[in-house]
Amino acid sequence: MTGLPVLPDALLRLPVAHRAYHDIASGRPENSRAAIRAAIAAGYGIEIDLQLTADGAAMVFHDYDLGRLTGQAGPLRRRSAAEASAIPLLNGDGETIPRFEEILDLVAGRVPLLVELKDQDGAMGPDVGSLEAATARALSGYAGPVAVMSFNPHSMAELARLAPELPRGLTTCSYDPADWPLTVETCERLRAIPDFERVGAGFISHQAGDLSRPRVRALHSDGVPVLCWTIRSPEAEAEARKLADNITFEGYAAAIPA
Repeated sequence: MTGLPVLPDALLRLPVAHRAYHDIASGRPENSRAAIRAAIAAGYGIEIDLQLTADGAAMVFHDYDLGRLTGQAGPLRRRSAAEASAIPLLNGDGETIPRFEEILDLVAGRVPLLVELKDQDGAMGPDVGSLEAATARALSGYAGPVAVMSFNPHSMAELARLAPELPRGLTTCSYDPADWPLTVETCERLRAIPDFERVGAGFISHQAGDLSRPRVRALHSDGVPVLCWTIRSPEAEAEARKLADNITFEGYAAAIPA
């Protein structure tokens, strides 16, 4: 790990709000400006997701399809940045899909950011590049604590090429083929986290229920920071912290260590 960009200490110390500190009942959709502001006010780290538009912009949005979060039909990838920026989020009091640059301006280094690039290949393969380039452009000159990650190792390899100074990691899990639109062979390969060294990763963010996996324990024993996702109760948090260095949480108010 010598010479690799180091995960900011704040992402090991502060609980990380999953898709920001969202709460539909309070008018804060996931990955929204309102959820970002709430996380900042509470002093949490923030995890957000990036998807790509038709004209190569990075938007803060989790799903590939617009339906669940906006009620509109079709993939976000088919909309321009201008079109996407005008689409209201459901239960968001008129708030629209934010651009990544706008969220960076809003956070402005006040709390740490954990940025997940969603797989754009469709099968965790090498057809990546545009979202990584948009991410690198947006983060150029950003002074706050930030790290990037993806389930797709090719995405992190590309970011290592474009922005080697950015702390980067892999989002990892048990890769149950029943839960993933991937081949059994691809699931078996990714489950072993074989690309960690190749992409110059400095941490993993692993599925909470799979933290006892031998490969995860071996990485942790080697000094690799292990974050985990997604914690939904104080009880689950207490269990996860026995094996992970920090949590990504939602649905409750995680305690901030003194």
